[in-house]
Amino acid sequence: MDENDEDDFGFSSGDEAALLATSEALEKGTKRKNTSFEDLSRSKKPATNANPVSDYLPLASAALTKTFGFKGFQLKQEQVVTRILGGESAVVVFPTGGGKSLCFQIPALVFADVDAQQNIRGPGEHGITLVVSPLIALMKDQVDALKRRGVAAATLDSTKTREEYLDTCDKLRQGHLKILYCAPERLNNEGFVEQMKFVRGGIRLLAVDEAHCISEWGHAFRPDYLKISRFVDEINAERVVCLTATATPRVAKDICDAFGIEITGLFRTSTYRPNLHLLAESAPTKQKLYPKLFQFLRANPGATIVYVTLQKETEALASELRTQGFKARAFHAGMQADVKQRLQDEFMACEDLIIVATIAFGMGIDKAMIRNVVHFNIPSSLESYSQEIGRAGRDGQISRCMFYVCSEDLHLRELFARGDLASKESVRGLLNEIFDDETTRFPVGGQYKANHALQTKEFDIRATTLKNIYAQLELRHGLLREITPIYTKYTYTAGASFSATLAHDTSPAARAIGKYGKRATKWYNIDVDFASKGVGIPRNDVIKKLNQWNEEGGIELKPSGVVSVYRILKPLPKTSSEIGKLVDDIFTLMQEREAQAMQRTDEVLELITGSDCFARKMAQHFGDDLPGGIKECRHCTWCLTHKPVAVEPAPPMSFNKVAFNSILERVPDRDDARFLARIAFGISSPRVTAMKLGRDPLFGSMGDHEFTVCPSFSQGISEM
Repeated sequence: MDENDEDDFGFSSGDEAALLATSEALEKGTKRKNTSFEDLSRSKKPATNANPVSDYLPLASAALTKTFGFKGFQLKQEQVVTRILGGESAVVVFPTGGGKSLCFQIPALVFADVDAQQNIRGPGEHGITLVVSPLIALMKDQVDALKRRGVAAATLDSTKTREEYLDTCDKLRQGHLKILYCAPERLNNEGFVEQMKFVRGGIRLLAVDEAHCISEWGHAFRPDYLKISRFVDEINAERVVCLTATATPRVAKDICDAFGIEITGLFRTSTYRPNLHLLAESAPTKQKLYPKLFQFLRANPGATIVYVTLQKETEALASELRTQGFKARAFHAGMQADVKQRLQDEFMACEDLIIVATIAFGMGIDKAMIRNVVHFNIPSSLESYSQEIGRAGRDGQISRCMFYVCSEDLHLRELFARGDLASKESVRGLLNEIFDDETTRFPVGGQYKANHALQTKEFDIRATTLKNIYAQLELRHGLLREITPIYTKYTYTAGASFSATLAHDTSPAARAIGKYGKRATKWYNIDVDFASKGVGIPRNDVIKKLNQWNEEGGIELKPSGVVSVYRILKPLPKTSSEIGKLVDDIFTLMQEREAQAMQRTDEVLELITGSDCFARKMAQHFGDDLPGGIKECRHCTWCLTHKPVAVEPAPPMSFNKVAFNSILERVPDRDDARFLARIAFGISSPRVTAMKLGRDPLFGSMGDHEFTVCPSFSQGISEM
């Protein structure tokens, strides 16, 4: 349900052709490898232990002061940096705003100095620190900040043009970069993996940001994160540092296990921040919370973030606040990038602006004087709550974190927790398509291509859930391995010299383009697969020729239509029994994850409705406690009142038989009871969108019921 701006493919418009050129360079680079940096950085334990580790600390401290302006390390930063410079890996669990980034940025700056001190590398052979981060906006912000400080940093993401991509590749070959950011999805790109194997000087450090995404039982699991440990081995990265602000003991152990890091390499600091006052209030209805919010904001002026769940609510609440005289703006992921950037800039510059936002706001916002963080809806987990309130009070001054709750929120909580689970029928349909007669005839090593966009619509499975299913087939069952995605559609406009180019270029690729490129008004369309087969040449030859002409200015090329590609690792299941076992296994795991999501929202409610100090309960959730063994923080709502926050239950509702029957009559499909329940409960899905039911009065007409209406629809279907 996250509204973050994710890099879905880690794949930009120029990559496919650029990687072809990279592959050719790699063939030449392989010869260089034996003479240039064969012994520089190809082992997990680099030769950095010749001197005592303490010899490196003056170098690290100097970089900290000169580049970042800090007089000294804080928390356990020095211990982490020392361990990394000593050649070992680490897991860092620091609170939001705790300086995690310096734990990889300082080593990245110091590696060259350490090498010079040991006299083991030449100029440009310092290698790079590769940072895997899930958010394009956050990568961009960090790279821009590093460049302003004179640090050679870059990012590879789907917003880059082909020219920008090639420029970054050139800097890597020349040894001009120290830090490179990329999205985890890019690790599926075979060309990128090969490219990282031959980076000049090697990968000195791989930093995994938001590392809690590795854990299947974490609050923000992303399957591509599970593949990072395999990537580390493939590129022979010297060491790894995993960083997160929100790891329970179980999640921290998952991270350590994934990278084979001993418990001595886990560095955790207290999650408790005494300047954050955790407060909570309830009301019977959302409408009755409005006066409480207005009163709180008047009593506590200053820069404020108000978090809500739905995009439309950001606009409505911001408008309401403005009518009350507050300076308020709405922010959500559906806005244009330039609008979002202006809002972020305005927030950074103002001391009294209130931003009403979805969770799309906040990542990368390094504003020290945020006085209040308000949750106007229930957060999805204690991890999310901790991360969001952690944006307040980074200047050390008292800041207040208000949590408002009412029974109306309980419906919204269930809607988001249950939104990702597809029906078992949908999973079965998907697997039957993947392992159809054609695919199962492919040999081991062959390639299976999947259009995820079409599959989400056809089988009513959300995109994130679909990726999780494919990840299970890859990581849990070892059937497929995701490799470089490809484009299915190429369009181009022809320049004035294009006809002459076609006439003089006698290569098979040029002949294929001339024969199979079809003009439609201004643009030409070409089916690359069809064209390459038509003249009997590799697909890549046609793509290379198109890009050559694009670079020369003869055409303007626009590829589109990404298709995911998987290599077959072992014989695929063929019988209905074999596929049925896979369906059972995958669906069971999906059900367990849905139960976990519901449990996480229960934990959030228990935080404020229980009889315990909020701060202590939060600390214990993360395997911590209050300092000095104290039992109470003395400034949360429990400590101030010693009364739990009571959430008044919604009045009992009789079963809405009219709405139930209307949904059965309105929707002719009888193949999926859970689909009907989604409509009743107001949970969107690809199928709901395709059938244009999202604005139908029936959509959400039973939203005040429990989701257990699902069995009722099963019974309703069987009786018809």
